[in-house]
Amino acid sequence: MTPNLAMQLTPIGIIHTPYKEKFAIPRQPGLVKEAVGEIHLHADFADPNAFRGIEEFSHLWLLFQFHQTVHRGWSPLVRPPRLGGNAKLGVFATRSTHRPNGIGLSVVENLGLAQKQGKTFLKVRGMDLMNGTPILDIKPYLPYADAIPGASGGFANQAPEPDMQVQYAAEVIPNLLQAEQRQPGITDLIKQVLAQDPRPAYKKKQQDIQEFGMHLGEFNIRWQVKSGQSLVTQIIATNS
Repeated sequence: MTPNLAMQLTPIGIIHTPYKEKFAIPRQPGLVKEAVGEIHLHADFADPNAFRGIEEFSHLWLLFQFHQTVHRGWSPLVRPPRLGGNAKLGVFATRSTHRPNGIGLSVVENLGLAQKQGKTFLKVRGMDLMNGTPILDIKPYLPYADAIPGASGGFANQAPEPDMQVQYAAEVIPNLLQAEQRQPGITDLIKQVLAQDPRPAYKKKQQDIQEFGMHLGEFNIRWQVKSGQSLVTQIIATNS
């Protein structure tokens, strides 16, 4: 009989990111360089001494919980989006969110520790995490140990090419200029997210005009996809 080895994990903080919903989050970290987030630390873990020396590391590992899917449980077989959502592989041979313990791992660029309104936070770049994700731990990325020359990446051996062309409709340019003043970098953030083509695999086979929307940062974005190109048609500021 398997012994009961249940453990209790306490998040050290939560991360605030531009991704307010699962749709359009890049499928791996580092694919959208313009995405900047802040890890806001809970009081018990906000002691600056706990981060002494972290400025010496350019990148960090984040351990986190898939908090929006963990309640759904897990399955031994999953359908990786990289394979078109059709082929099944074992969950431990993928980075599926539906895992036995709902734990994820991402590497991010370290932009440094800061304080705002008396609260300590760590600024990072290139994350693939939804806004509000609980952070379980932070570890330094060690190039000599974590980047292994000649390692095999299986079905995801090469980074996906961001081959989706992204344009802005003429009528949204005034709104885009205002959006850039409110959230600097939003122009490049939108382009980098859409260039990854976040559509579900089955949608990519359809030839008719497709319309999509997402909540990114402080804006609702709508766009159309036709003939392998994305056209941003609306940029509407939100209250959040």
